[in-house]
Amino acid sequence: MGLFRFLGNIVWFILYGFISGLAWLFIGLLWCITIVGIPVGIQCFKLSCVSFFPFGKNILLGTKTSSVILNILWIIFGGLELALGYLAAGILFCCTIIGIPLGLQCFKLVKLSFLPFGAKIEI
Repeated sequence: MGLFRFLGNIVWFILYGFISGLAWLFIGLLWCITIVGIPVGIQCFKLSCVSFFPFGKNILLGTKTSSVILNILWIIFGGLELALGYLAAGILFCCTIIGIPLGLQCFKLVKLSFLPFGAKIEI
């Protein structure tokens, strides 16, 4: 199972992971420009690692009240664009049989794009 996870991450990184990870890093840098947005930017930097190599990682969404407020602000100021990008890439990947595992990773990352705060990543 570890070999397939490794190969999946390599293929993912080459085809889409590099671009999506850079998107998380760029949005994190934009949030870090403001002092208030630094915690959001740091979370973006953490989640870029998941976006670079998503195979073998499980995402559990949180339900804290403070996370809900941050998630609403996130959707308005960055999350919607990332989620739409993952959704479009997931649909394109799922058009081929070989791309279905990559498409499923995109759909997993759509959830993370919408609700990154309070989410836990299990390895």
